[in-house]
Amino acid sequence: MRRRRRNQNEGSSVGSPLWMTTFSDMMTLLLCFFVLLFSFSSIDVARFQAVMSFFTGNLGVLDGGRTFKPEESLYSSNGFEMSMEEFELLYHRLSDYVQEENLQQSVHLELDERGMTIRFADNVFFDIGKAELKPEAKRVLDNISPWLKELENPIRIEGHTDNWPINTPQFPSNWELSTHRATNVIRYLVEEQGFNPEILSAAGYGEYRPLVSNDTAENRSKNRRVDIVILRTDLWIEEP
Repeated sequence: MRRRRRNQNEGSSVGSPLWMTTFSDMMTLLLCFFVLLFSFSSIDVARFQAVMSFFTGNLGVLDGGRTFKPEESLYSSNGFEMSMEEFELLYHRLSDYVQEENLQQSVHLELDERGMTIRFADNVFFDIGKAELKPEAKRVLDNISPWLKELENPIRIEGHTDNWPINTPQFPSNWELSTHRATNVIRYLVEEQGFNPEILSAAGYGEYRPLVSNDTAENRSKNRRVDIVILRTDLWIEEP
C-alpha cells in the first residue's frame, strides 16, 4: 500500500505570529530593567505611575491599548513644586527680611499643609474701607517679589475683612471689598513686578474666614488682612 505523505501544515497550532514571542520577551526584559532601576532609587509616585502606564497601555499595539505620547506633559502647567526644604528656606529668608524691616507687628509668616502664607495686616496695605494699595504696601511687595516671582507654584491672594458691615456704591458688602483688595494686589504684582499671571489667582472671603472672634476691636483688626498663599500642588494629572 502506498503511504501518503503527511502535510507539513497538519497538526500545526494556530496562534499569535512568531514576532509576538520575540516582542513579548523584549518587553519583559524592559520591564525587569525598569523595576531594577526603580528598586535602587527613591520612590517618586508620579514618575512610577508614568513608567507603569507605559507598560499597562500595551504601547498601542493591541486593540484597546493606550499609546504613550511623549509630547503630552505628565505634569500640570505649574510643573515645578517646591519641596518642604525649599519652603523652609524661603520662610527663613522672608523672616529675616521682616525682622530687618521691623515688620513683625504687621507681617506674619506661616507654614502649613497648604504651603506657605505671607499674612499682612490690612493697615499696612489699605486704609479702612478702601482697596487702593498704600505706598507702604507697594514697598513691601517690591522687596518680597524677587523671592516669589520666579516660582512656578500657584500663588493665591486672599482678601479678608472683619464683620463690620459696609454698604457703599463701590462696595455693597465685604465680599466686594475683600475681592477688590485681592485683585489690586495681583494687578500690582503683574503690572509692576512682572509676575506670570497664569500662576496667580484672587479670592475674597469677606468676614467669613476669621482668625479670631470679632468680639473686640483688637480681634477685628487681626481678621482684616491680606494673605499671599504659595500653594503646594499635586504634580500628577489623573487621566479621565
